[in-house]
Amino acid sequence: MFYFSYRFVNFVNKKRIMNNAVFDFALPKNEPVLDYAPGSPERIAIKKELAHQASTQIEIPLIIGGKEVRTGKMGKVVMPHNHSHVLATYHMATEKEVAMAIEAALKAREIWATMSWIDRAQISLKAADLIAQKYRYVINAATMLGQSKNPYQAEIDSACEVIDFLRFNVFFANNIYKDQPISVGGVINRTEYRPLEGFVFTVSPFNFTAIASNLNMSPVIMGNTTVWKPASTAILSNYYLMKIFKEAGLPDGVINFLPGSGATIGKGIFASTT
Repeated sequence: MFYFSYRFVNFVNKKRIMNNAVFDFALPKNEPVLDYAPGSPERIAIKKELAHQASTQIEIPLIIGGKEVRTGKMGKVVMPHNHSHVLATYHMATEKEVAMAIEAALKAREIWATMSWIDRAQISLKAADLIAQKYRYVINAATMLGQSKNPYQAEIDSACEVIDFLRFNVFFANNIYKDQPISVGGVINRTEYRPLEGFVFTVSPFNFTAIASNLNMSPVIMGNTTVWKPASTAILSNYYLMKIFKEAGLPDGVINFLPGSGATIGKGIFASTT
């Protein structure tokens, strides 16, 4: 008797999609590090973006289920090297929004977990391309101003390392999924991976923008959804990351951006029974 499992189609957003291709992602190359030498195009571009962000105070909402949420309970994003300079104000989550984020993550998981992993991988690669090209100086300037890094430190962290995580994680996921057990005669052994139950609570630190990205996108590429509590001293760059993920095609609710008090957010998260 032969033992095997099979699946002819995936159903994503009620569309019938054939799932009969085997795709192998190649080992990516590390993102080249720009040096920001005097007179270089990247130096001119970063100085322009720094001036823009330093002179523009933005308002940062929560993002829950893909929607911007404003609570009216406000905090300030200031330069660590100049506390009197306010870069942004941000809305802080209350217990209500924590519950909303948990619900949104669980709802999104139903679709995201069954989506073809190749489609999830394409979103990660698209985000990497957006940071490498369209938003490189935006994310670097936000890291410089909001986390007090110099151009070279920001380039290594918020550009190159974020890009490398997003690209290499696709390759690593590819290797995990294709690693299959050996079958003997009369039996077909196959391993399939499923996401964790519930959702992932990601608490990212102040010092590396790349960690904020990877703490969310590494579980996400494997089919999980997250509730993300960014460090209060890294909200500016983290907010831009969230917007980039959405532009790359991340479905609503897969990552839920929840600035605010760690005590308030943690209490609601750990009280959840899901």
